[in-house]
Amino acid sequence: MSSLVRTSSLDPVQIKGWRWQPFLDKAISALETFRLSPYPIDETFLQREGSTGSKSKPVPVTTATWACATDKLRQVRCACVEAGTAASVLNFVINPSCRFDLPFFGADLVTLPNGHLLALDLQPVDKADPEHTGPVWERLMPVFERWQAELPDGGPIPEEAQPYFSPAFLWTRIPLGEEGDALIERVIRPAFIDYLQLYLKLVAEAQPVNDDRAASLLAGQKRYTAYRAEKDPARGMLTRFYGSEWTESYIHDVLFDLEKAASTSLS
Repeated sequence: MSSLVRTSSLDPVQIKGWRWQPFLDKAISALETFRLSPYPIDETFLQREGSTGSKSKPVPVTTATWACATDKLRQVRCACVEAGTAASVLNFVINPSCRFDLPFFGADLVTLPNGHLLALDLQPVDKADPEHTGPVWERLMPVFERWQAELPDGGPIPEEAQPYFSPAFLWTRIPLGEEGDALIERVIRPAFIDYLQLYLKLVAEAQPVNDDRAASLLAGQKRYTAYRAEKDPARGMLTRFYGSEWTESYIHDVLFDLEKAASTSLS
């Protein structure tokens, strides 16, 4: 549980016992090289406490959202969940402005009772567009190859999901306990830093695109976010914790809100 009262998306997230705190802290530190603005998020989604498990043995649950925006990044957001032995999650996605030819940054760091599911990628807005993908993959593949060799493969991804991942999708399943903890510290943490630092270099270098290119990128971003909202693997877990109404609003109005945001302006 957390004793902090959060009133802004930029307020610190500090959740007792949350495994992924050092990853969030590192990400925020890296982002502070940019001028950060709070991202508008309703208070009901900034931090929520709940419980799971049986009535006789309830397990406390905390869900918090840290988020910001910059001149080139429409939305940077971290969904943080701590539910003891039931789950510990960091879902971190960077959504670029369509005014810049950038991929998404995606990190899913998930601990469940049967093991850790860990994924990193710079996800393409349009995988079929070499102008968009080529300059990124050329720099990303060596990073992927370095760390992939240190990890077991996570297994195949569904065919319908393949357009939304790059060839440098770092995806692994590792066991709980000392072996998993050692891999997280020795491989996952530096890989997370490498992927994020490369992404932020791309952001720093990015130049504005023309209106036609921005419209094309926006269309690709909408396809990605619509797919992610429809297939969000956390839906079942969050529904158990907080109910369907809160969960659907969180997924569509916070985590993958591009359709809503784009209806008011070209993001």
